[in-house]
Amino acid sequence: MQKPKAVIFDLGKVLLDFDYEKLARDMQRHCAISAEELLSSALCVSGLQQRYESGLLSSQAFFEEVKRISGFRLGYKEFEPIFADIFNPIPEMIDLQGRLQARGIPTYIFSNTNEIAIKHIRQAYPFFSNFTGYIYSYEHRSMKPDSRIYEAVEKMTKADRADLLYIDDRLENIKQGRERGWQVIHHVAPEQTISRVEQMLG
Repeated sequence: MQKPKAVIFDLGKVLLDFDYEKLARDMQRHCAISAEELLSSALCVSGLQQRYESGLLSSQAFFEEVKRISGFRLGYKEFEPIFADIFNPIPEMIDLQGRLQARGIPTYIFSNTNEIAIKHIRQAYPFFSNFTGYIYSYEHRSMKPDSRIYEAVEKMTKADRADLLYIDDRLENIKQGRERGWQVIHHVAPEQTISRVEQMLG
């Protein structure tokens, strides 16, 4: 196995943990439905967020649809920070990325995500500015594991497929990378991933 020349990080559950139950609790205070109903309809199951993260809805249109489904009583200005404040850093993985970048190894964010989340993360987490490049689903109108967004990664990195090391917590996303000839790590725990990366990069 050859030594990777670039490392691609998934964002959620790899560099930042997230908690949709917190979002539902925080929203419920301003809604006509329960936190459980928020999770099962407006936020997670209805396909609405997938449409948003696929770039098919603007942030304002997404908000209007959430408001219609949930009875959210406040405006977009109040909704945005509630919706965005669901993240917690995973320090070991953030440190790993910083060490790789400091060694001159290009690192990339590759994420199924949305405009509100990225705006918040940029402001809240200084480490986020320390990447070589960023590939977001909502900008490319394609979500992992769709092959089109993997092609966008390859185009941005300008690297041979075998030179890419991809870290993700979701097996279906890892499988697509492996099938394209990328080197992959299925992220389960920071210590395991860090050990693997160090073995592969020396």
